[in-house]
Amino acid sequence: MELTEPLQFDHADRKDIYQYVESHGSVDPEEARRALRMEAHPFGHHVAIMKRDGVLREEGGELRIAYEDGGEEEFEVDDVEFTIRQARQEDLTGLVGAIRAAIGSGEYVDAETVADVIDTEGVLLRHNELESRIFFVACIDNDVVGWVHLKHPEIAKLNHTAELTLGVLAQYRGHGIGSQLLTRGTEWASDHGYEKLYNSVPSSNETAIEFLEGHGWQTEAIREDHYKIDGEYADEVMLAKSL
Repeated sequence: MELTEPLQFDHADRKDIYQYVESHGSVDPEEARRALRMEAHPFGHHVAIMKRDGVLREEGGELRIAYEDGGEEEFEVDDVEFTIRQARQEDLTGLVGAIRAAIGSGEYVDAETVADVIDTEGVLLRHNELESRIFFVACIDNDVVGWVHLKHPEIAKLNHTAELTLGVLAQYRGHGIGSQLLTRGTEWASDHGYEKLYNSVPSSNETAIEFLEGHGWQTEAIREDHYKIDGEYADEVMLAKSL
Protein backbone atom coordinates (compact mmCIF):
# COMPACT_ATOMS: atom_id res chain seq x y z
CA MET A 1 0.00 0.00 0.00
CA GLU A 2 1.24 3.45 -0.87
CA LEU A 3 1.33 5.92 2.00
CA THR A 4 -0.57 8.43 -0.12
CA GLU A 5 -3.43 6.14 -1.12
CA PRO A 6 -6.89 7.27 -0.02
CA LEU A 7 -8.25 5.10 2.76
CA GLN A 8 -11.30 3.15 1.63
CA PHE A 9 -12.91 0.19 3.36
CA ASP A 10 -15.89 -1.86 2.20
CA HIS A 11 -16.52 -3.29 5.66
CA ALA A 12 -16.64 -1.54 9.03
CA ASP A 13 -14.71 -4.35 10.75
CA ARG A 14 -11.82 -4.01 8.31
CA LYS A 15 -11.66 -0.31 9.01
CA ASP A 16 -11.57 -1.03 12.74
CA ILE A 17 -8.77 -3.56 12.30
CA TYR A 18 -6.77 -1.15 10.14
CA GLN A 19 -7.16 1.69 12.61
CA TYR A 20 -6.07 -0.49 15.52
CA VAL A 21 -2.97 -1.78 13.73
CA GLU A 22 -2.09 1.65 12.33
CA SER A 23 -2.31 3.29 15.74
CA HIS A 24 -0.08 0.63 17.35
CA GLY A 25 2.54 0.23 14.64
CA SER A 26 2.96 -3.50 15.21
CA VAL A 27 0.56 -5.72 17.15
CA ASP A 28 -0.09 -9.37 17.95
CA PRO A 29 -3.14 -10.55 15.96
CA GLU A 30 -4.75 -12.17 18.97
CA GLU A 31 -4.27 -9.01 21.01
CA ALA A 32 -5.92 -6.98 18.26
CA ARG A 33 -8.80 -9.45 17.97
CA ARG A 34 -9.50 -9.37 21.70
CA ALA A 35 -9.21 -5.58 21.87
CA LEU A 36 -11.72 -5.25 19.02
CA ARG A 37 -13.99 -7.91 20.53
CA MET A 38 -14.24 -9.88 17.31
CA GLU A 39 -14.81 -13.60 16.91
CA ALA A 40 -11.82 -15.56 15.64
CA HIS A 41 -13.30 -16.64 12.30
CA PRO A 42 -14.51 -13.24 10.99
CA PHE A 43 -11.38 -11.54 12.30
CA GLY A 44 -9.16 -14.04 10.47
CA HIS A 45 -11.27 -13.65 7.33
CA HIS A 46 -10.94 -9.85 7.32
CA VAL A 47 -7.20 -9.99 8.03
CA ALA A 48 -6.71 -12.47 5.17
CA ILE A 49 -8.51 -10.15 2.76
CA MET A 50 -6.49 -7.15 3.91
CA LYS A 51 -3.26 -9.10 3.45
CA ARG A 52 -4.36 -10.14 -0.02
CA ASP A 53 -5.14 -6.54 -0.92
CA GLY A 54 -1.76 -5.29 0.33
CA VAL A 55 -3.19 -3.33 3.26
CA LEU A 56 -1.74 -5.45 6.07
CA ARG A 57 1.23 -7.76 6.34
CA GLU A 58 2.43 -10.09 9.07
CA GLU A 59 6.04 -10.06 10.18
CA GLY A 60 7.54 -11.77 13.20
CA GLY A 61 4.09 -12.94 14.19
CA GLU A 62 2.70 -9.40 14.35
CA LEU A 63 0.42 -7.38 12.09
CA ARG A 64 1.49 -4.04 10.65
CA ILE A 65 0.48 -1.79 7.81
CA ALA A 66 1.90 -2.98 4.47
CA TYR A 67 3.69 0.15 3.29
CA GLU A 68 5.73 0.03 0.09
CA ASP A 69 9.32 0.57 1.23
CA GLY A 70 11.15 1.42 -1.99
CA GLY A 71 14.21 -0.67 -1.22
CA GLU A 72 17.60 0.00 0.34
CA GLU A 73 20.44 2.04 -1.18
CA GLU A 74 24.12 1.64 -0.33
CA PHE A 75 26.71 4.43 -0.38
CA GLU A 76 30.39 4.86 0.36
CA VAL A 77 31.88 8.33 0.79
CA ASP A 78 35.36 8.99 2.21
CA ASP A 79 35.58 5.35 3.37
CA VAL A 80 32.30 5.75 5.28
CA GLU A 81 29.76 3.11 4.24
CA PHE A 82 26.10 3.74 4.94
CA THR A 83 22.69 2.63 3.74
CA ILE A 84 19.47 4.56 3.31
CA ARG A 85 16.10 2.84 3.52
CA GLN A 86 12.57 3.38 4.70
CA ALA A 87 12.35 3.23 8.48
CA ARG A 88 10.66 0.30 10.16
CA GLN A 89 8.83 0.13 13.48
CA GLU A 90 11.89 -1.56 14.99
CA ASP A 91 13.90 1.60 14.30
CA LEU A 92 11.77 3.73 16.62
CA THR A 93 14.02 3.77 19.69
CA GLY A 94 17.19 4.29 17.69
CA LEU A 95 15.57 6.97 15.59
CA VAL A 96 14.29 8.93 18.59
CA GLY A 97 17.75 8.75 20.11
CA ALA A 98 19.40 9.89 16.88
CA ILE A 99 17.03 12.83 16.46
CA ARG A 100 17.56 14.03 20.01
CA ALA A 101 21.32 13.63 19.76
CA ALA A 102 21.46 15.38 16.37
CA ILE A 103 19.45 18.43 17.41
CA GLY A 104 21.65 18.86 20.49
CA SER A 105 21.33 22.54 21.37
CA GLY A 106 17.60 22.64 20.65
CA GLU A 107 17.93 24.82 17.55
CA TYR A 108 15.78 22.52 15.45
CA VAL A 109 12.37 22.86 17.06
CA ASP A 110 10.37 20.96 14.43
CA ALA A 111 12.67 17.94 14.70
CA GLU A 112 12.41 18.05 18.48
CA THR A 113 8.63 17.97 18.16
CA VAL A 114 8.83 15.00 15.79
CA ALA A 115 10.94 13.06 18.31
CA ASP A 116 8.50 13.84 21.13
CA VAL A 117 5.48 12.78 19.07
CA ILE A 118 6.80 9.42 17.88
CA ASP A 119 8.27 8.65 21.31
CA THR A 120 4.92 9.36 22.98
CA GLU A 121 2.81 7.51 20.40
CA GLY A 122 5.23 4.60 20.07
CA VAL A 123 4.42 4.45 16.36
CA LEU A 124 6.74 5.39 13.51
CA LEU A 125 4.76 5.36 10.28
CA ARG A 126 1.25 6.77 10.14
CA HIS A 127 -1.46 6.87 7.49
CA ASN A 128 -4.89 7.80 8.74
CA GLU A 129 -7.66 10.30 8.07
CA LEU A 130 -5.75 13.14 9.74
CA GLU A 131 -2.14 12.72 8.68
CA SER A 132 0.47 10.60 6.97
CA ARG A 133 4.13 10.45 7.90
CA ILE A 134 7.11 8.49 6.68
CA PHE A 135 10.78 8.30 7.62
CA PHE A 136 13.86 7.24 5.75
CA VAL A 137 16.93 6.46 7.83
CA ALA A 138 20.66 6.39 7.18
CA CYS A 139 22.34 3.48 8.96
CA ILE A 140 25.92 2.49 9.67
CA ASP A 141 26.32 -1.07 10.94
CA ASN A 142 22.52 -1.14 11.45
CA ASP A 143 22.63 1.91 13.77
CA VAL A 144 20.54 4.93 12.82
CA VAL A 145 22.84 7.91 12.21
CA GLY A 146 20.48 10.20 10.29
CA TRP A 147 16.92 10.60 9.11
CA VAL A 148 14.58 12.43 6.80
CA HIS A 149 10.92 12.75 7.79
CA LEU A 150 7.96 13.81 5.68
CA LYS A 151 4.61 14.66 7.18
CA HIS A 152 1.50 15.22 5.10
CA PRO A 153 -1.72 16.67 6.53
CA GLU A 154 -4.83 14.96 5.15
CA ILE A 155 -6.44 18.27 4.27
CA ALA A 156 -7.64 18.87 0.70
CA LYS A 157 -6.27 22.41 0.50
CA LEU A 158 -2.81 21.22 1.61
CA ASN A 159 -2.60 17.81 -0.01
CA HIS A 160 0.02 19.03 -2.48
CA THR A 161 2.46 19.90 0.34
CA ALA A 162 4.54 18.06 2.92
CA GLU A 163 6.69 19.14 5.85
CA LEU A 164 10.25 17.81 5.79
CA THR A 165 12.74 17.54 8.63
CA LEU A 166 16.22 16.08 8.40
CA GLY A 167 19.31 15.54 10.50
CA VAL A 168 22.56 13.60 10.88
CA LEU A 169 24.55 12.80 14.02
CA ALA A 170 27.38 15.31 14.41
CA GLN A 171 30.14 12.71 14.18
CA TYR A 172 28.92 11.54 10.77
CA ARG A 173 28.46 14.90 9.10
CA GLY A 174 30.60 15.91 6.14
CA HIS A 175 30.25 12.61 4.30
CA GLY A 176 27.22 13.42 2.16
CA ILE A 177 24.75 11.52 4.34
CA GLY A 178 22.49 14.54 4.77
CA SER A 179 22.51 15.26 1.03
CA GLN A 180 21.60 11.67 0.19
CA LEU A 181 18.80 11.68 2.76
CA LEU A 182 17.45 14.93 1.36
CA THR A 183 17.60 13.50 -2.16
CA ARG A 184 15.73 10.35 -1.06
CA GLY A 185 13.03 12.36 0.69
CA THR A 186 12.65 14.84 -2.15
CA GLU A 187 12.46 12.12 -4.80
CA TRP A 188 9.89 10.22 -2.76
CA ALA A 189 7.75 13.35 -2.42
CA SER A 190 8.02 14.13 -6.13
CA ASP A 191 7.21 10.55 -7.15
CA HIS A 192 4.09 10.65 -4.97
CA GLY A 193 2.66 13.81 -6.46
CA TYR A 194 3.69 16.44 -3.93
CA GLU A 195 4.35 19.87 -5.36
CA LYS A 196 6.02 21.64 -2.46
CA LEU A 197 8.12 20.83 0.61
CA TYR A 198 8.54 23.19 3.53
CA ASN A 199 10.52 23.42 6.74
CA SER A 200 10.98 26.02 9.46
CA VAL A 201 14.07 26.56 11.61
CA PRO A 202 15.24 29.23 14.05
CA SER A 203 17.48 31.87 12.49
CA SER A 204 20.20 30.82 14.93
CA ASN A 205 20.46 27.46 13.12
CA GLU A 206 22.62 28.87 10.35
CA THR A 207 24.01 25.46 9.42
CA ALA A 208 20.56 24.06 8.58
CA ILE A 209 19.59 27.17 6.62
CA GLU A 210 22.80 27.10 4.57
CA PHE A 211 22.38 23.38 3.92
CA LEU A 212 18.85 23.74 2.59
CA GLU A 213 19.67 26.83 0.54
CA GLY A 214 22.59 24.93 -0.94
CA HIS A 215 20.11 22.33 -2.18
CA GLY A 216 17.77 24.78 -3.85
CA TRP A 217 15.47 25.72 -0.98
CA GLN A 218 14.37 29.33 -0.65
CA THR A 219 13.27 31.48 2.27
CA GLU A 220 9.59 32.30 1.88
CA ALA A 221 9.00 34.26 5.07
CA ILE A 222 10.50 35.24 8.42
CA ARG A 223 8.59 35.57 11.68
CA GLU A 224 10.51 37.80 14.03
CA ASP A 225 11.27 36.66 17.58
CA HIS A 226 9.10 33.56 17.10
CA TYR A 227 11.35 31.32 19.21
CA LYS A 228 12.90 31.81 22.62
CA ILE A 229 15.88 29.51 23.05
CA ASP A 230 17.90 29.60 26.29
CA GLY A 231 16.43 33.01 27.07
CA GLU A 232 17.33 34.48 23.65
CA TYR A 233 14.82 35.37 20.95
CA ALA A 234 15.28 33.99 17.43
CA ASP A 235 13.37 34.51 14.22
CA GLU A 236 11.60 31.64 12.50
CA VAL A 237 12.95 31.16 8.97
CA MET A 238 10.34 29.48 6.79
CA LEU A 239 11.95 27.68 3.87
CA ALA A 240 10.39 25.80 0.96
CA LYS A 241 11.22 23.96 -2.23
CA SER A 242 8.95 23.54 -5.25
CA LEU A 243 9.10 20.14 -6.90
